[in-house]
Amino acid sequence: MWAVTILAVLALLAVDFLITRRPHEVSMREALGWSAFYIALPLAFGGWIWATFGSDTGVQYLTGYLVEKSLSVDNLFVFMLLLTAFAVPAALQQRVLLLGIVGALVLRGIFIALGAAVLANLSWAFLLFGAILLATAVKILVDQVKGGAHDTDVSQMRSVRLIRRFMPVTEDYRGPRLSVRENGRRMLTPLAVVVVAVFATDIVFAVDSVPAVYGITSDPYLVFATNAFALLGLRALYFVLQGALSKLVHLGYGLATILAFIGVKLVLHWAHGIWAGVPEIPTLASLGVIIGVLAIVTATSLYATRDSRDPETSAHVAEPDHHPQGVDARRADADAAPSGTETEAR
Repeated sequence: MWAVTILAVLALLAVDFLITRRPHEVSMREALGWSAFYIALPLAFGGWIWATFGSDTGVQYLTGYLVEKSLSVDNLFVFMLLLTAFAVPAALQQRVLLLGIVGALVLRGIFIALGAAVLANLSWAFLLFGAILLATAVKILVDQVKGGAHDTDVSQMRSVRLIRRFMPVTEDYRGPRLSVRENGRRMLTPLAVVVVAVFATDIVFAVDSVPAVYGITSDPYLVFATNAFALLGLRALYFVLQGALSKLVHLGYGLATILAFIGVKLVLHWAHGIWAGVPEIPTLASLGVIIGVLAIVTATSLYATRDSRDPETSAHVAEPDHHPQGVDARRADADAAPSGTETEAR
C-alpha cells in the first residue's frame, strides 16, 4: 500500500505539472472541477479503507483527513499573503502553489518518519507532541485575539533575506523559469524567491500538522495518506477559496480549539499508559468535536462578515499598472523582494 500510494501521489503531481507547464490564469470552472476531484478521491479512498480494514481504521482516516484539511485552509492564508506580497502574476500562481505542495510533501514525509520512530521508542513522545500542539494553540489564539493571525512580513523572513544576500535577482518575472543567465552570470527570478519563502513556511506547517494527525492515529501510513490527500488539492482549492478566505475571520479560534483538544487527547493517551484509570478520548468523539468546531466558526465567521462587500479583500495580484517586481517596488528599503532599481541584493 505504501508503494501504490506513493506512486499515485507522484502520478497526480506529474499531471499537475503538465497542467501548469504553460502558465495560464485559472478559471473558477477549472478550480471547481479539480477541487471536486481532490475531495472525491480521498473520500472514496476513505470508504475503501472503512470497508477493508473496519470502522475503527476508517474513522481514524476520516478524522485525520479532516484535521489536515482544516489546517491546510489556514496554510492558504499565508500562501495568499506571499503571492500578493511578491505580486506573483495570475498565470504563475498555480506553479508557485504546486512547488510549495511538493516541498510540503517532502517535509511531511521526513517528519512522519521521524515521528513514527520517536513514538515507537519513546513513550513520553506523546506528551511532547501534546505540548507542541498546546503551545501552537496558545500562539494561534493570541495572534487571533491581537488581530494579526496571518500577518506575514516577507522582508523579515530569513530565507528571503539569505537568498537575496548571496544571489542576484532579476527585476521581473520570466515566466515559469526559476533562474536565467544574463550578462554571463546566473540570476534567480522573483519566482524562485517566492518559492523559497513558501518552502520556509512549509517547515512551520509540518511541525504543527504531523503531531496533530498523530494525535488521531499512530499508523504512519494513515498519517502520510491524510497529509498527502489534504495537500494535493491545495492548488485548486486556493483559487476556489481566494475570495472567501478573508471572510473566515474566526478560523483561528477554531484551529486553536482543535489543536488544543488534540493536544489534551495526546497527553491523556500518555497518562493512560502510566495510570490505567486515566480516561482516553475515543476517535469517534474527536471526529464529532472537530466537525462541530469547524461548523461553528464557519457560521460565526459568515455572520460576522455578512455586511462585507469589499472586493479587494481577495488575494488578487497587482494590476498591470502596479509594480510587477514585488515588495521592494513598494518598499525599497525593506530588502524583501526583487527591486525595480537593483539587480542584485545589497
